[in-house]
Amino acid sequence: MPKSKKASGGLVYSTDRGRLCPQCQRAVAECVCGKARPASVGDGIVRLHRETKGRGGKAVTLVKGLPLAGDELKSLAKILKQRCGVGGSIKDNCIEIQGDQRATLKQELENRGYRVKIAGS
Repeated sequence: MPKSKKASGGLVYSTDRGRLCPQCQRAVAECVCGKARPASVGDGIVRLHRETKGRGGKAVTLVKGLPLAGDELKSLAKILKQRCGVGGSIKDNCIEIQGDQRATLKQELENRGYRVKIAGS
């Protein structure tokens, strides 16, 4: 059975240049995006997790997979916290919102044009 040929989305890794920047498609050492480059592009889906580990049984909602960095991530976190009426923080390019706010966050992020999935139970 012959293998089907798929259209390639671009070079991901090459031994010639090493890892490539997801925005400008240049070697990471030669990247012109600078600080505007997102930490990771992922699959384009924002995932909402509920977590209680290490927090004394209190729940937090984690927003993972946002293709934002720096000030853009901070401003979105501020808007989400205001929308839910709770506090939160940013750790490792992940927004933490106090309480189980997955339904509210899903609606707000979808209104902003993101594809959102509620992960876990």
